[in-house]
Parts: sequence; structure tokens; C-alpha cells
Amino acid sequence: MESSFLEYAYSVIYSRALPDARDGLKPVQRRILYMMTDMGLRPDKGHVKSARVVGEVMGKLHPHGDSSIYDALVRLAQPFTMRLPLIDGHGNFGSLDDGPAASRYTEARLDGSALAMTDSLDEDVVDFVPNYDNQLTQPDVLPSAIPNLLVNGASGIAVGMATNMAPHNLVEVCAGAKHLLEHPNASVEELMEFIPGPDLPGGGTIVGLDGVKDAYRTGRGAFRTRAKVAIEQLSPRKTGLIVTELPYLVGPERVIEKIKQNVDAKKLTGITDVTDLTDRKHGLRLVIALKTGFAPEAVLEQLYRYTPLEDSFNINAVALVEGSPQTLGLLDLLAVFVKHRLDVVTRRSRFRLAQRQDRLHLVEGLLIAILDIDEVIQLIRTSDDTEQARSRLMTVFDLSEVQAEYILELRLRRLTKFSRVELEAERDKLNEAIRELQEILSSPAKLRGVVSDELDDVAERFGTPRRTVLTGAVARPNPRSAKQPVLEVADTPCAVMVSVTGRALRV
Repeated sequence: MESSFLEYAYSVIYSRALPDARDGLKPVQRRILYMMTDMGLRPDKGHVKSARVVGEVMGKLHPHGDSSIYDALVRLAQPFTMRLPLIDGHGNFGSLDDGPAASRYTEARLDGSALAMTDSLDEDVVDFVPNYDNQLTQPDVLPSAIPNLLVNGASGIAVGMATNMAPHNLVEVCAGAKHLLEHPNASVEELMEFIPGPDLPGGGTIVGLDGVKDAYRTGRGAFRTRAKVAIEQLSPRKTGLIVTELPYLVGPERVIEKIKQNVDAKKLTGITDVTDLTDRKHGLRLVIALKTGFAPEAVLEQLYRYTPLEDSFNINAVALVEGSPQTLGLLDLLAVFVKHRLDVVTRRSRFRLAQRQDRLHLVEGLLIAILDIDEVIQLIRTSDDTEQARSRLMTVFDLSEVQAEYILELRLRRLTKFSRVELEAERDKLNEAIRELQEILSSPAKLRGVVSDELDDVAERFGTPRRTVLTGAVARPNPRSAKQPVLEVADTPCAVMVSVTGRALRV
């Protein structure tokens, strides 16, 4: 029993519940994105049934239940869950209050941001490992040009540990990563000038940054989020509270239910009605109508206290670093991502350099052959077989075996004068590319510059303005010692008029 439980715990921690600090993905998410890339489901192609994607992932890479794979796919497509969705979903992918439709009804394809996560996979930028039955291979980690763990956050419950991380703004995180590239000894306080706090998909307001600072320093902390509420006149005599943004992962139905419960329990007073006017065109709009004579600000304070219009978020930044679960602060998270990107660009540059050197070798051999093409043709025609022709080419023209083989496979249409001009232009272009790649590989400063430029490109293509407002802490009254807010409007001199129909008006 002990060995079985340890194996299970190990599997959950390392292969299921915790994200990798480099690409910010759990294994099931990584396998979904890789398989969709392999299937060619790019943003410029049509959507395919989600059930088809789930089947491919389950059959080839992820030997678990189809519901767990589909749940992970749905989460990657939900704009209210992910700050930067990685999958473009078509159909009912659920809301904050309702689940998604079954996988046979919905369709999916990769979002543009997912291409930045999987770019250059075919250029030996990451290690590939065997799948569950050793018949296929899958990437151990994605190249991930996006600092995904900070941008989209993560949540998961393993055995003996859990992770819960808040989403952030892509532009801010890229700016922080660039600063760390230029100043490897930067402090958390310096990075917070670029990344002041979380940026939640649904907007709202973060009240007080002390918990955020603790989380950035130690990897653990908590902060409070509040809904965005405006006071409006619903009619000449009626005032209402209009909610247009809610705390992270809080749905309008949950808020309405909590308000009704507290009104029935007499904890909330001054509220006459709650109406949900949310639609796709105008977004969230929750109208809370107030009784005449109640101060809107005081009622709002009560709503913050007793309903999810104010909610707390606990940060517990646990992720896998070199296969080991660790609690990471902001500096550590960015450092792991930056190191990963430096490794990816180094491996990509080596791969491209080798490719271009091999191609240059062939082009130079081809140019030698075209200069003396009549002699080459005569030599090949007088040879008894391919082996003899290859050997004579290598001897007479001082070619390598690869060059000689390439010339023997040459098509006659390549023997035009224009072809020679093309080859010379290609040779010059290859020499220039090789020189640039050698500079990147020999200069750490140049390498960091390439990574920094790619971060700029990602931020420009996929970055959006900040949605969540950051404010200082608001003092909350102690229900036992401090005075409760006065809900009624204060008494002031007024006139009361009674109409002929019996209505009383306060003026």
C-alpha cells in the first residue's frame, strides 16, 4: 500500500497537477497544444470538432479520461479564465455560472498566441520524450515565447501540495523579463515597477497590495478584489448600483443568489430588486435597485461585506523547476523563464547554423559544377555506373561525397545562366545568415538582445491594456467594535406634500 500510494503521489505531482515553471503548462495542456499543432489546426484553418482533438490526445499522448482532457481544453479557450486564451473555441464553451456543451457540439483550433508557444518545435529547441507506450514522442516542454505561467496563472491540487497563481498583463510581464535580461541582479522591488500587480481577465479592482508584495517576495500571499460598481439614477426617484465588472471567477448568478440569501436573513437592507442585464453586446451589467431613502455608498459597503462583490485570492506559487516542485517568488519565476528562452534561442541558432552550413556546402559544389558543366556531363556519360561517376567527380573537381551526390541528382533545368545567378545570390545570403548566427552564439549580449526583441514582438502582437485597477488598502470596520455604516439618509429640513390621489412626496 505504501509503495502504491507513493507512486500515485509522485505521478500526480510530476505528471498531472503542477505546471512547469518554464512554459507554465501542465502535461495535459502541453499535450493538447502539441497535438493540435501536429494536426495543423492553425488560426488560418477551419475549426474542428473538440471530440476529434480529445480523441487524438487521448489515443496518442494522454492515457486518461476524455472528460479531463476536454475540461483542460475548455479552460484554455475561456477568456474569463485565461488572460491570454491559447485556443480559439467555437460554440458553447461555458460561462462563469454554467459549464460548456459536450465535446461533440463544440469546435476548436489554435489561437495566434498558441503559435508563439509552439514556434520552432521542429528546430531541436527542446528535448522530446517517449509517450506512454514508447511508440511516439512528445516535447518535454514547449519553447514558449510567452511567459505563460505569470500571464495566465495556474491552479491545481496535487498530493501534499497545491498551486494557485493569479493572471498578469502580458505587456507588463514582458517588460519585467526584458529588465531582468538587461540587469540579471535586479531586485523584486525593481521588477514591481514593471509588474505592479495581477491583471485579472474580468477586470475589477484589487484593494491593497501588501499581500501581492508578499507573494512576489516569497511565493505566498493574498489580496482582495472588488467589483466595479457605479451609482446611477434608474428613474427620477430611484437610485441603483450598476455592476459592470466582477472579481476573478465570480459569476453574476452567484452574486444574485448571495444577495437574496442575505436579504432574506435581514443582513442586507435597502435593496428592492436585482436584475441581470448581461448580454454579449454590452457585457456584464447587474442592476441592484435601492429603496428610497437609503445611502447607496452605505448599501455598497454592506454588499462588499456579505456578497462575492468582494472576494479574496490566495497566491501559492508552486511550480516544477528541473523536475522538482518549488515555491517561487516573482524574481524566481521570471529568472526560470528567461533562462529557458536563452536555452531555446541558443539551440535554435545552432540548428539553423548547421542547416545553413550544409546548404552552403551544396550550393558551392553546384557552382563548381555549373562553371565546367560540359566537362561534368562528359565525365558522367563516360562513367560505367553511379559509383564510378561519384568517385571521378570527387577526384577531378575536389568535391565532397555529399556535393558529388547532389550534382548527380541535378535536374537539367538548373543548368541555365539564370540558375547560376540565383545560386550566387543564395550563397551570399547564406554567408550573411551564417555570420549573424555565429555572432549570436559567440556573444551573450547579442543572444540576450535576440530574446529581448522576441519579447517585444510578442507583447506588441498579443498585448492588451490593463483591465484590473490597483488601489491602496481600504480600512474595514470591525463588526464588534466599530460603528456600522448608517444606511438611511440623514434627516434634513424638508417639505412633505400629499397629492389628491393620496401619494406622499418628500421634497
